[in-house]
Amino acid sequence: MNLADTAVKFYTWKDYRLVYEVSGNETSSDTPGLLLIYPIGVGLSRCFWHPFIASYLTTENPLPVYNPDLLGCGANDLPRLAYYPEDWGAQLQYFLETVVKKPVIVITQGASAPVAFSLVEKCSQSNLIKGLIFAGPPAWKLISKKGNSLQQKLLWNLLFDTPFGAAFYRYARRRKFLKSFSERQLFANRNDVDDRWLDTLEKGAADLQTRHAVFSFLAGFWIDDYSDVISSISQPTLVIFGDRASSISSTGATETPEERLALYLKHLPNGQGKIIPGRNVLPYESTADFVGVVSDFVRQIVK
Repeated sequence: MNLADTAVKFYTWKDYRLVYEVSGNETSSDTPGLLLIYPIGVGLSRCFWHPFIASYLTTENPLPVYNPDLLGCGANDLPRLAYYPEDWGAQLQYFLETVVKKPVIVITQGASAPVAFSLVEKCSQSNLIKGLIFAGPPAWKLISKKGNSLQQKLLWNLLFDTPFGAAFYRYARRRKFLKSFSERQLFANRNDVDDRWLDTLEKGAADLQTRHAVFSFLAGFWIDDYSDVISSISQPTLVIFGDRASSISSTGATETPEERLALYLKHLPNGQGKIIPGRNVLPYESTADFVGVVSDFVRQIVK
């Protein structure tokens, strides 16, 4: 993997020290960039996108790529907080307005889709979001389900933000557990769960304080009815599912990828969809196919 054209940089938001990578040529202020939002999970950080970035930079006239760590993850500060999509949406709004300073096409993976929804809402009075790409977003039944805030807070206060939660995280970051979970829930081909993937997760979960972002996800702070937000997205939007996409929630267990895609396209005013080989981490497990459909979509927007 060649990321020689990638620079690691820093910025400050709300007194937190935050990290991002920028790849490619960002000299032209007229050319939009790509903003990447990785999924929240044990050991996940901006490193999730490295295979995608390395491949994308080899395409013709690639856009500059902005790949930030989210607060509480990766190399960022790791405060003990209950994280909501709105928190990360506010972080990314600040990042776009003060660091990137030009429009972007947002690419988000999995259940981080609500972070992009929040960002779109926060940037509704600006021209910072030129388009969106959702890779493997949650099943429609889940993304349009009203969250139970009382249940979420009870899970956080009585289970996750406790010594038991810390002990569970130590268990969940073991290589054996990470390998088993990845094979069962994430990858279409278990052989793709290789040392590079597992090494990245182990390194990313080494600091116990990374558990707060992960437990915020497990507590369900991201779950809410986003159907109205989705229906209000006017920007060109691409939704990509794997042909073997599955759900970690029984809510969407019987929904085929084709059915899931159709429901999104029914509600998106300016949406289009693609189904490519793979399961639930398409930018990583099906990098070449994912880069291909992303590049085609980006060329539609940047003519």
